[in-house]
Amino acid sequence: MAGHSQFKNIMHRKGRQDAIKSKLFSKLAREITVAAKLGSPDPAMNPRLRLAIQAAKAESMPKDNIQRAISKASGGDSENYEEVRYEGYGPGGVAVIVEVLTDNRNRSASNVRAAFTKAGGSLGETGSVSFMWDRVGEIYYPASAGDAEKVMEAAIEAGADDVESDEEGHTIYCAFEALGDVSKALEASLGEAQTVKAIWKPKNTVPVDEERAQSLMKLVASLEDDDDVQNVYANFEVDDATLAKLSAA
Repeated sequence: MAGHSQFKNIMHRKGRQDAIKSKLFSKLAREITVAAKLGSPDPAMNPRLRLAIQAAKAESMPKDNIQRAISKASGGDSENYEEVRYEGYGPGGVAVIVEVLTDNRNRSASNVRAAFTKAGGSLGETGSVSFMWDRVGEIYYPASAGDAEKVMEAAIEAGADDVESDEEGHTIYCAFEALGDVSKALEASLGEAQTVKAIWKPKNTVPVDEERAQSLMKLVASLEDDDDVQNVYANFEVDDATLAKLSAA
């Protein structure tokens, strides 16, 4: 499993849950507003908005919050957010991609650069690390959706490219362009997914030890704490023993 998803779970368990949830709702609302502003406010006619709403529901975001975020898009007082992707290297030469929605590009660039510098990393040019990743669709189902064989058959039938199953659930990958069609086909056979989103999937991962993993974990946490940052991806991996130590610390 890639480092980002491993440590996201750890940080959420250790963090202040209310504060984390509030910040998460704010970021989900921003994505909903941007999606509604760029396209139709009707999720049936706007694939990006539909995915944003689905992501919000997966995190138990209240319906009123979702509707307010959609309504804000049509208001004259809504901010004009710009999508920016930053790329760089963290401790140990681990590649990092940071996705931002911001109303102040200079502020975001300064904050992201400061986080990399403090962690002993460096910010690079756009394209400096993204060539090591694939832009794909990711659909997640909990274990209750069915066993690995059932989910694999449904995924193949839906046109997905790969499935990773463990005791907690099933992660299904597909082409980015096919995310809407694949998720719709899977919903017909497996029910509604827990999450459906576009991600950066590393082509290869970099093994790191406990010390390096802790440094990377701090970098990811620092970046995700920034209100402008929507997603952070890092192509590192730790073994089960190191992961257990970090979870228990």
